[in-house]
Amino acid sequence: MYETAAEIEALDELIMRSRSGGSAHLQTIISGDHALGAAELLPHLEGMKVVSLATVTKRGEPRISAVDGHFIHGAWTFGTDGTSIKARHLHARPSVSLSFVDGEKLGVFVHGTAQRLLDEDPRTEEIIAHWAAHYGSDPRTWGDDIRMFRLEPSWMVAYRGAE
Repeated sequence: MYETAAEIEALDELIMRSRSGGSAHLQTIISGDHALGAAELLPHLEGMKVVSLATVTKRGEPRISAVDGHFIHGAWTFGTDGTSIKARHLHARPSVSLSFVDGEKLGVFVHGTAQRLLDEDPRTEEIIAHWAAHYGSDPRTWGDDIRMFRLEPSWMVAYRGAE
């Protein structure tokens, strides 16, 4: 877990604000024992998770694909090849949705903005070090134009299924 106390507090506020601003339907599903705050959620997000990432075409059509996601400092990080359609979507329209679902045990749903991680970004070094430790190499070396992103969340909820 990389999150600082301040990041956990901010994430918890985002989750609570997102849930309380959601529809009555959402609030009936993610309530009581099914609602997770940041401190309860974070241990479930350690390591690599296969997440579904939705981008948008220039005609406003959704496109979804799976990416390796790593939750670091309160945000999902992921990468893609710069020649991919996904990379073009992210460049032109960085608003995305992401979900991580572990069967009926856990669901995490996020909307926000994908921010490309550049070398001058102070977060990049630690994020790349995490990825390199996990995979054994810097992901930016996996191709000629590998692009790394951080999803800056504007809305996020987490659901825990029945024990």
